[in-house]
Amino acid sequence: MRVALVDAGGANLGSVRQALHRLGVEPQLANDADSIRAADRVILPGVSTAAEVMRRLRELDLVNTLRSLQAPLLGICVGMQLLFEHSEEADTPCLGLLPGRVQRLSPAPGVRVPHMGWNRLRPLRGSALTRGIDDGDFAYFVHSYAAPAGEHCVLACDHGSRFSAVVERGNVAGAQFHPERSARVGARLLRNFIEATP
Repeated sequence: MRVALVDAGGANLGSVRQALHRLGVEPQLANDADSIRAADRVILPGVSTAAEVMRRLRELDLVNTLRSLQAPLLGICVGMQLLFEHSEEADTPCLGLLPGRVQRLSPAPGVRVPHMGWNRLRPLRGSALTRGIDDGDFAYFVHSYAAPAGEHCVLACDHGSRFSAVVERGNVAGAQFHPERSARVGARLLRNFIEATP
């Protein structure tokens, strides 16, 4: 099993790598098209801004590689947001692998932005990706932007309004929360992604 961890400058690269190590997986850090295309699984992490990570992907000439990928792809945090068509963050065109726009979370009384900390997950439909993750399980979030809970939302979360915590369509999936910081739930999501039949 060849797992490529896309090195697009995300600050969580090392922690995602360690989370995979704990599952017995040795990922290959990849910043070139050939390494990514040769992988059985591809993970796009990101702790940065949508504009900065998209700039880095363009600089590495990886945008079309990710758009045409045949292997399962998992975006994490900003990496998930980039799967959509557009982000309100700096008015950024994204990869367009999923329909929709990523929007800024709206602050309100008792609702802080950025959304930081543990929050409950709400299943909206079944998926092999979320097998073993139950209604009300907690995951760890750090973000100010999110995708609405649309047709491809598998797990949702509520923070002021409802947003997508996990999305999936075909071989494209994303987690808005940080699986590498989400204890059992995060480990389960990563294991499901690695072990799922494409």
